[in-house]
Amino acid sequence: MLEQSFYQKADEIIESHGRMQRALIPIIQDIQNEYRYLPPELLSYVAKEIGITEAKAYSVATFYENFSFDPKGKYIIKVCDGTACHVRKSLPILEYLHKELGLSKDKHTTDDMLFTVETVSCLGACGLAPVLTVNEKVYPAMTPEKAGELLAELRGDE
Repeated sequence: MLEQSFYQKADEIIESHGRMQRALIPIIQDIQNEYRYLPPELLSYVAKEIGITEAKAYSVATFYENFSFDPKGKYIIKVCDGTACHVRKSLPILEYLHKELGLSKDKHTTDDMLFTVETVSCLGACGLAPVLTVNEKVYPAMTPEKAGELLAELRGDE
């Protein structure tokens, strides 16, 4: 059960876009931007508020890979494993991050909710490979050692 403040924020977001069915995607994008994930309870609430079925709302939210029903950490690290990054050794970077943060292919977020590590097919920066992003900021020519320095820097921000 979510706190009332979640529903109040959802109401603000819904009002900013209008209570229209066609506003579903921008509304749930804004909710996800606010909480770093899309709480399923809020998706159901939004569906009711804009007059669509829960099934329709869930079909949209699950169709787009960008939406996540799982809480994410403060720092979302996306490691590219596209062809250019893969051949330039992106897997050792991913393995280092998993080991350092106690994560795996099944566990993506640290218990303290500080880091989420995801693998993506392409970040569109092939000439800078291997690449990772942290909250959309691109870090080129990455190595496991540089990833360690980046984690230390991010932890220092806390």
